[in-house]
Amino acid sequence: MNNQKPQMMVPLTPAVKWILIITVGVWFIGQVLLEAFLKIRISPWLSLYPDKVIFNFFGWQLLTYMFLHTLQITHILFNMLLLWFIGSELEQRWGSRFFTIYYLVCGVGAAFIYTLGMGIYAVYTGHQTGLYIPVIGASGAVFGLLLAYGIIFGERIIYFFMVFPMKAKYFVMIMGVVEFASMVTASIEGSEVAYLAHLGGLASGYLFLTGHTKWQRHRWAQKTQQKHKGRNLKLVVNNDKKNPPDGPKYWN
Repeated sequence: MNNQKPQMMVPLTPAVKWILIITVGVWFIGQVLLEAFLKIRISPWLSLYPDKVIFNFFGWQLLTYMFLHTLQITHILFNMLLLWFIGSELEQRWGSRFFTIYYLVCGVGAAFIYTLGMGIYAVYTGHQTGLYIPVIGASGAVFGLLLAYGIIFGERIIYFFMVFPMKAKYFVMIMGVVEFASMVTASIEGSEVAYLAHLGGLASGYLFLTGHTKWQRHRWAQKTQQKHKGRNLKLVVNNDKKNPPDGPKYWN
């Protein structure tokens, strides 16, 4: 765990900068100018519609939905600020490549879990409304970043509601409980927030980090084993004159 205090000025790292540019660009050009002003619809193709993913195989929506936001500016502003503040520290820790992969995995994973959940809900309850309600926003990916921040910088003190000091790991736990409680108490038809997608981002981040850690340990074990094998190599010289003099043979 990292107990160091967060920097007063959070830098804008390369991957975070490009994700910000692309997301804000899609929102402003695609949704504000094309949709709201010119009435050219792109959201039906890029938003996450569980029914279209399941029945029409619009698989790209599992990715593209996270670059769209509502026209209410606080939606994209809140997500992009969290991406900047949390994501930049993670990118500095991980590097741009791994950070970008993690961000996209959390976003796509959140969409997949949400789509699967809506499909199961429709089958067991007979209510299909959730299949046809579009989902947009980077919140699922941002919740994945939040989980990673709570794991890596879990001992840091942050201020809940800007007032109550608590460790980052407890803040993440509280957010998870709040999202779960909100999902359970809110109806599919009456809620404007895709709580399951938020939980899906947390779950995707946890599964990805757990799987990556196990894979890294496996690779490390293999390399260690190979080193031990290399130390145990013996030089065996074939002195049998009946065989052609090919030189010494190395055997394990």
